[in-house]
Amino acid sequence: MSKRGRWAAAITATVFLVALCLRPALTAVGPVLPRIGADEGLGETAQGLLAALPLLAFAAASPLVHFASRRFGMERTVLISLFVLAVSSVARSYTGAAGLWIGTVVIGASIAVGNVLVPVILKRDYAAHVSRATGIYTAFITGGAALASIVAVPIADAADWRLSLAIWGGLALLAALIWLPRSLGAEPPPPVVSRGAELVSVWRQPMAWLVTGFMGLQSTSFYLLVNWLPTIEISTGISERTAGVHVFLFQGFGLIGGLTIPRLLKNPVSQRAGAVTASVPIVVALLGLLLAPGLAVLWAIIAGLGQGAALVAALTLISLRGRTPLETAQLSGMAQSIGYLLAATGPVIAGALTQQTGSWHATLIAFAGLSAVQIALGAFAGRPRPASPDNAPSPI
Repeated sequence: MSKRGRWAAAITATVFLVALCLRPALTAVGPVLPRIGADEGLGETAQGLLAALPLLAFAAASPLVHFASRRFGMERTVLISLFVLAVSSVARSYTGAAGLWIGTVVIGASIAVGNVLVPVILKRDYAAHVSRATGIYTAFITGGAALASIVAVPIADAADWRLSLAIWGGLALLAALIWLPRSLGAEPPPPVVSRGAELVSVWRQPMAWLVTGFMGLQSTSFYLLVNWLPTIEISTGISERTAGVHVFLFQGFGLIGGLTIPRLLKNPVSQRAGAVTASVPIVVALLGLLLAPGLAVLWAIIAGLGQGAALVAALTLISLRGRTPLETAQLSGMAQSIGYLLAATGPVIAGALTQQTGSWHATLIAFAGLSAVQIALGAFAGRPRPASPDNAPSPI
């Protein structure tokens, strides 16, 4: 490869640096949440709302991202979101109680831009290797999330929780500066072309709802386990320290699952095998926690493999089911809006159901059932697409 070719490849790969910024500002909160509550006088309910706010912001902002993309172009919209993320990460820590809440909402909205647009950029820049690029993308997301979780407490011990959260604004600023030349050199967004017909909203297309349902159920089971797996295990007699190790394994094996599933998603016509294979381990893990809780470490690993693979499958389906960058951005916004809304409400419903029944049995059964529905949705959403009469990409 020539020097010019290597430079172009490096510029293209900066999209993965953006992915690295999409979770640390969120996952750094959990480990220091009790300190935030103590300093700011927040009870457990308020702390739970603070943790859920970014997901609600995802749900609210995701459907709107494609409007900004049409106005400014994808690269410039991502650049603006990175600068906003950097500023709001610092403001959340150092502008008092109001800044804590408002900054958290703005952080969620700015991250939603990357959630929606990065899969679209991946589809455009890595058209021949969408599933593989998506696997790498999720690996960067998972790696950034895990890194922030691991160092949050040590940084807070050395300084305080405010620096532990604000420091990730520096990563977003660095990514913005590296992304800046790419955004300045980007072409303006093309006009919307609809082949002589009015562009049909993805919200009115059946396949879009199948993809959205798959994304939503995957997100719901993921956040159920992220939030409640330690509590579920502790209720069966497992120590708090061991349960914490199992959550780390859950996230770590998610990275492995995300990097291996692209082999089953690379078929340009059908992604059914990948979507179904990614979903089955989630059902197995949830039923395993119910029927054989003594093997919790095994179920945590299996759940992690499935969740990492299912996220890649969901993002790949989003990338491959849109005919144009605009339609793909609309589908990404729709799927992630409903997906993160379910993700925000799922753990709350799980907690309420457990409180009403007095055990986690009903919750595990209910969410295993939802994951079984995810398998069915994956089978339909990933099925072969009929060829369009004019050999153009088929509609959703």
